Order: sequence, then C-alpha cells, then structure tokens
Amino acid sequence: MAELTLQELADRIDGKIVRGGFDLCITGIAALDEAGPGELSFLGNPKYAQQFLATRAGAVLVPEGVTEGPATCALIAVANPSYAFGLVVKHFTEALTRVFSPGVHTRAIIDDTAEFNAEKVRIHAGAVIMAGAKIGDGSEIGPNGVVGENVVIGRDCLIHANVSIRERSILGDRVIVQPGAVIGSDGFGYETVNGRHVKIDQIGIVELQDDVEIGANTTIDRARFGRTVVGAGTKIDNLVQVAHNVRIGEHNFVVAQSGLAGSSSTGKYVVIAAQAGVAGHIRIGDQALLAGRCGASANLEGGRKYGGNPAQPLMEYHRQMAALRKLPELLKRVKKLEEDG
Repeated sequence: MAELTLQELADRIDGKIVRGGFDLCITGIAALDEAGPGELSFLGNPKYAQQFLATRAGAVLVPEGVTEGPATCALIAVANPSYAFGLVVKHFTEALTRVFSPGVHTRAIIDDTAEFNAEKVRIHAGAVIMAGAKIGDGSEIGPNGVVGENVVIGRDCLIHANVSIRERSILGDRVIVQPGAVIGSDGFGYETVNGRHVKIDQIGIVELQDDVEIGANTTIDRARFGRTVVGAGTKIDNLVQVAHNVRIGEHNFVVAQSGLAGSSSTGKYVVIAAQAGVAGHIRIGDQALLAGRCGASANLEGGRKYGGNPAQPLMEYHRQMAALRKLPELLKRVKKLEEDG
C-alpha cells in the first residue's frame, strides 16, 4: 500500500486542505473511532459528530464548510466525504482488488453450443454453461454458477459463486450478481381448481439491464409471460424477493429483506428501504422513498417519502407514532377522571 501526502490525497479526490501540512503522510484508512495517526477517516453523517471530535485519525474528510475539528487532525473538505473516502479506499486496497484473468477451468461443464471467447472470459471450476448460452467478453462465472439454456450475459459481468441464472434470462453489461442469487426462478402462480392448487406455467424471462447489481441470496422471478425487468443502474441488496412481471425502474435502491409482489412497478430513483413491501399491481412514482417496514398497498405519488402500513406520508406517520406513545398516559388520565367523577 503506497502512502500519500495530504496534497496528493486532496488532488485525487478534488478536495481542499482546510487544515494540516501538505507533506503529512497518510499510510492507511480506518473508521473514526479506530483510526490512528497516519490514517485517514471521514465524516459522512452528522450523527457521528462525537466520534469525529474524539478521533485520533491523522486526517479526516469533512463536508464543505466544516473547518473545526480535533486539534491533532488534518481536515480535507470535499463535496461528498463518503464517496471521496471510497476513492481513497481503492488506492489502499489495490492488492485486494479483483484482477480479471481469462481462462476456462477444466472442471467447468460447458455445452458445445454455448458461445463465448475462451480467451476473453473466465469460467471457474464447477460452473455449468448450458446449451445456447452466450457470454460477453470480460465476464466471469464463479464456482458452481449455473448459466441456463439460451441465457445472454453481456460484457464485463461478474457472476459470483453458486448463482443460478435460468433459461433465456438476459443480463446487460457490467452486471454484478452476488453469491447464491437466483435469477429467473418460476413466479409463484397457481389456480385453485376442484380443491387443488394447479401450477400456472411461467414462460416469460428476466431482464437485468446495464450496471445492475443483485445482492446475495436475492431471488428474481421470471414473468408469467413477457419479462420481469430491473432497470439500468439499479442496486438490489441481499435477501430481496422480486416477483413475476415486476418492473423496477432505473437507478433504484432496493434494500435487504424487502419484497415486490407480482406486476408491481417503480419509477426512476425510487428507494425501498429494509423490510418494506410493495403489493401486486401497484405503481410507485419517480423518486419516492419507502421507509423501513413500510407497506405500499396502493399507488404512491413520486417525489415523496412514505412510512407505515398502509403507506402514508412519512411526517404524518411520525406524528401518529408520537401520539401513540402518549396513549398509555392518556388512558391513565381518563381512568382517573372516571374514578374521580
């Protein structure tokens, strides 16, 4: 790990040195409460202000406008400390960064009709590439990954270990799928006939557009017909369920343990926080935010924040929760009035 002077560091992240010597050497990175002299940290959220004031870090990335801090700490002001810190992390972790080395392992199982350039892809041991699959240059299939029949994978994709991509799914360029995810499993579709649950064929596909990332053990169901779509630039966390015929817009965040029921859809830049749920056949507008454990059971207008179940404007939900916390005391007062009456 090559050290950086404070000036070299500031130049890399388009930062301004607020305090500290230009020649101060930074040798590593750490959290505010763990950093020591010579290490860099960052203040990305005001709730960590106390850790910032107590830090022993040699330097801290701070938001523009912050000029005061621990006396022993150099300060570099940047527009976005968290993002800037990520850029510095890349410098200090180059040795740990994935290096793409093309090649096909001898213990991979590959159908003769699969299409790829063996000199420009990497396929690990135990991977299964089925008939008609196509894999773009620069893409990597991890150990025990399964690429189903007629799947199309674009360029520079990273499919981690134990991922299953079922038949006819389409992945764009630079897609990342974390371990254990399942792309294109059957949608949960049944009709009850004569007292029995009869499975409905799911003949559609899944399409993951460019720059999508899918978290570990997330499942995305194929459409009953047509396609389930995850829009370009969307990032989906671990343990998320996306049902059949869902259409997720571009640049969404879908956070852990949340779920979208069949045929629901979202606009652009929507955030669905942890354990939130979206009912089937409803629409979430552009730039809406669903807070944790929110339940959307009707169409929601874009550009607003929602909480509660059923979903309602977030501030209104917070007011209701504040009032609810006062209920026990209010009941005591009512009971006393009744006894005194």
